[in-house]
Amino acid sequence: MASSPAPTFAEMYEHSLVGPLFRPWAELLVGQVDPAAGERFLDVACGTGIVARVAKESLGSGANMVGVDLNPLMLDVARKAAADIDWRQGDAGSLPLVAGEQFDVVVCQQGLQFFPDRPRAVREMRRALAQGGRLAASTWRPDEEMPLLIALRRVAERRLGAIVDRRHAFGLTEPLEALLREAGFQDVSSTTQVCRLRFSDGPAFIRMNALALVGMSAASKTMGDDEREQVLAAVVSDSEAIALENTGEGGLAFELLANVVTGRG
Repeated sequence: MASSPAPTFAEMYEHSLVGPLFRPWAELLVGQVDPAAGERFLDVACGTGIVARVAKESLGSGANMVGVDLNPLMLDVARKAAADIDWRQGDAGSLPLVAGEQFDVVVCQQGLQFFPDRPRAVREMRRALAQGGRLAASTWRPDEEMPLLIALRRVAERRLGAIVDRRHAFGLTEPLEALLREAGFQDVSSTTQVCRLRFSDGPAFIRMNALALVGMSAASKTMGDDEREQVLAAVVSDSEAIALENTGEGGLAFELLANVVTGRG
């Protein structure tokens, strides 16, 4: 009997990270814009679509909801999870909108730090937002502010050298607010939010985090697949003691900090 194909990264992301990690933050982000029935909703850099899916729970079926992401495999998972949302493949720097299409609510969860041209992407969000509409976006705070994450990065760096963690590359509020104001948003403000998360499957989080760190290291770019897998296994093994220190009866638990910035069109 043929073995089942290995899950894609998008499938592992949805299975291991979305519920314990991204859903709590999605609920917080949706709460910032408080979408109402009949409002048009756009989720930029939607990944597997958890923010739009959370918003849909309030707006109900038939709501005008669009999710945009560059990665087709992420969108494949999103479509399986919520077929009645309009999932579109596209670049945040050139949003795939029809002529004149605008939204009452635009959100972007943990996407801004990855965009190669942040000012252009934010201008696109402003273009997509109707007059008086609401924007909410989030970015992780610097990992130096989160003991578990900085400890895990330092463990990986012992094998890989210095790692620039792009997930935390836009962690300060001042440049985040300035970016929105320069794009024409009004009433811009930001807060730092703290969320305590719990992973019943701690090893899955440790492996996914190690996979991200290895992938972001300069050293991995010169490795073959076998060597990269060996280094990944070693980083995961080295991380086990740190994970154990943060694991209790309910699983691996730790706090994450994020900036949440809001503005109006």
